[in-house]
Amino acid sequence: MTASRITSTVDFEKNGRQTGFLRLPHSVHESAYGWIPIPVACIKNGSGPTVLLSSGNHGDEYEGQVTLMKLIRELKPEQVQGRFIFLPAANFPAAIAGRRTSPIDGGNLNRSFPGDPDGTPTKQIAHYIDTVILPLCNFAFDLHSGGSSLMYVPSALGTIFAGEPERNQRMVELLQSFGAPITYLSKQKVAMGSDQTLGASAARRGALHLGTELGGSGTVTPAILRLAEAGVRRALKHTRVLPEIAVEPASPTRLMEVGGPDYYVYTSESGLWEPLVELGDTVKAGQPAAAIHFSHTPWREPDIVRFEHDGVVLCKRIPGRTERGDCLFHLGTDYRP
Repeated sequence: MTASRITSTVDFEKNGRQTGFLRLPHSVHESAYGWIPIPVACIKNGSGPTVLLSSGNHGDEYEGQVTLMKLIRELKPEQVQGRFIFLPAANFPAAIAGRRTSPIDGGNLNRSFPGDPDGTPTKQIAHYIDTVILPLCNFAFDLHSGGSSLMYVPSALGTIFAGEPERNQRMVELLQSFGAPITYLSKQKVAMGSDQTLGASAARRGALHLGTELGGSGTVTPAILRLAEAGVRRALKHTRVLPEIAVEPASPTRLMEVGGPDYYVYTSESGLWEPLVELGDTVKAGQPAAAIHFSHTPWREPDIVRFEHDGVVLCKRIPGRTERGDCLFHLGTDYRP
């Protein structure tokens, strides 16, 4: 296996609190021997589980980034029984640009695992996380939201694997400890080697993965940030790496699943879209979901897009202008094992 070209100024085996950078070599016209500085922090104290805390996997998803930056500053080594590795801006070029994908190579980090040590910067970041960080970890928390183009009912998420009841129970208990209003579970359907997400790499490496969709629309709201901060703390207490941290009790969470393609609603034609339902609404198959209006021919009747499945609206598109193929909504239904 080819070693990563990325190096770290942090020693992950050293006790105490360390902050520094992952150095990704990046030779460009402006900086012949330069490197991309990906912020990293490690807080370690004695023996215990290791938790990866990642955000900025998509650079325009801010709620997780704020949550982890605050947590890095707050935690002290004496509170920890084990190890935390923080990557608050995992795809650093995307995070600095405030974009879902990297402005350097167009890379979507959460579609790049297990990565390539000789690939583009995004693939090199994925490879380093997959080969260096995840093998150290018992848990991987990857905090996402809807970013610039989507808004979610605040949710936690995880994957259920066929034939692994003990692991699945641990997964559900971890998600319940987070205490999001909605928790949706995906049933692993594709071969693990074809799933290019951080969650899939975590599973291949034996780490329990907790994901989130914490709002979105390219903003940070006080209510969602409070939910995110409380949820992360509860989940970390559940892992026993922060055994004494004070947490608020978790609210009940509704276990749901997102099924096949008919759970998603897509734009039929380019235009201005009018949502006909709200986030959290319960809808029926055949019900109107959106009207697409046409700026070039405003006298034309709008095209009505309909839901293809019963369910609860978990996610909606934010920008009012839309192109054919954009996702407008996706649904969830109550989870059935």
